[in-house]
Amino acid sequence: MQLPEFKNEPLSDFKGNPEHRRRMEGALEEVRKELGRGYDLVIGGKRVKTQDKLFSYNPSHPDQVVGVFSKADAALADGAIRTADEAFKTWSHTSVEKRVELLFKTSRILRERKYYYEAWMVYEVGKTWPEADADVAEAIDFTEFYGREMLRLAGPQPLTPVPGEKNYLRYIPLGVGIVIPPWNFPLAILAGMTLASIVAGNPAVMKPSSDSPTIAYKFLEVLEEAGVPPGVVNFLPCPGGTVGDVLVGHPRTRYVAFTGSKEVGLRINELAAKTAPGQIWVKRVIAEMGGKDSIVVDSEADLEAAAEGVAAAAFGYQGQKCSACSRAIVVEAVYETFLEKLKQRVAQITVGPAERPENYMGPVINAKAKQSILEYIEVGKKEGRVIIGGGEAAGGGHFIQPTVIADIPPTARLAQEEIFGPVLAVIRAGNFDEALAIANNTEYGLTGAVYTKDRRKLEKATEEFFVGNLYFNRKCTGALVGAHPFGGFNMSGTDSKGGGHDYLLLFTQAKTIAERLSP
Repeated sequence: MQLPEFKNEPLSDFKGNPEHRRRMEGALEEVRKELGRGYDLVIGGKRVKTQDKLFSYNPSHPDQVVGVFSKADAALADGAIRTADEAFKTWSHTSVEKRVELLFKTSRILRERKYYYEAWMVYEVGKTWPEADADVAEAIDFTEFYGREMLRLAGPQPLTPVPGEKNYLRYIPLGVGIVIPPWNFPLAILAGMTLASIVAGNPAVMKPSSDSPTIAYKFLEVLEEAGVPPGVVNFLPCPGGTVGDVLVGHPRTRYVAFTGSKEVGLRINELAAKTAPGQIWVKRVIAEMGGKDSIVVDSEADLEAAAEGVAAAAFGYQGQKCSACSRAIVVEAVYETFLEKLKQRVAQITVGPAERPENYMGPVINAKAKQSILEYIEVGKKEGRVIIGGGEAAGGGHFIQPTVIADIPPTARLAQEEIFGPVLAVIRAGNFDEALAIANNTEYGLTGAVYTKDRRKLEKATEEFFVGNLYFNRKCTGALVGAHPFGGFNMSGTDSKGGGHDYLLLFTQAKTIAERLSP
């Protein structure tokens, strides 16, 4: 299969291209007419209704129902895994070329209808137009990148020659995978983990977030249109407690691919480590968890660029990214100057309903998240001084002002705990070395950035800034598939490096075959 070199999907230009804007407006109107519909579970290609329902709401307009879902119970979870296990018998022996072609068909469908899927994200998870556009582009990137990667892994692998032997290595599927995506990248991360599963030959049970089940269902429809066989991907909205435990602990579960909070990730890791009766393998956990990410601003930095990068990383998608900048660590010599520039930049941020393109920030995901974030702001008011923001934003949705709180001590709660909202702690450092030490003082290690013109300091950060994704003189969000393999250290997860050349190895096992040749 001859393919052109992988390239990242281009982003839309909603400000400069009237056609992009027109198509997005049309998609929003199309999706608006579909809001409030009911959806079933999907197990083995069959739709299954249950009496117990799960409701998805629009965080910009909390009374607006996006979708109504049948909710799975423990018995249905068991059935979904057994159905996937049966599908494994055929899917694992389906040729790599056919599995890869399924991904490329998926890519074509997503690309043709990209604004339709973007509109669903605007309504269901409060993504603004550019954030939703980047999410779909990343999903397309995963289809294209993992398809090419599977072809590479299916080819001859380099081994040391042995005289008189024919030796080769094959990467073979694992078994049933449980895919547990987050709501904040409801298409991209869901697609990445699911596509990695199926292109490697593994059936999957998708357990979507309760805040974004509609987008997951729409992605399943794409896979079905592309030709995924029944049982290879199963759709199971359900509570994360009892039913989630059944999925993770089941003896036929081979691995769990998870993106979400540290607490849930550790719970999954603990459950997966326990061997169930009849289980004959060590389960794998592929986990991407939280972050408390820092941008270091040095005395020799371009402060205008630093203020822009910090604001974009802290307040893009309302700070609801595991890669978001939640701490700006600023060297004392430029501390007050930087704060003033940052204040001016943040003051330009508009907040309101995500469907309106003039808003840079939309809502946070739900009422519980809003309350938690507001409580952290109150903590921050005691630990430091509010530079801008500090409360709710106007409107009936889950809106919060972009908030900057300065003079936060390095060990304060606001400097250590993941908030997952539009709240930035600014920490003063005496010099660059102290700034690096502060950057490393949390239990996380996901992303980080450094703004400085001093090459020696960048080299020092390369060696000593302990994160999975480190950026110089740019923001710490916006990792691109293929260019910035993504995953973090410590309590940020298993450093799985999604979108990188190592990723599919996590969904396969290597089998070496050695044949003695006849003399």
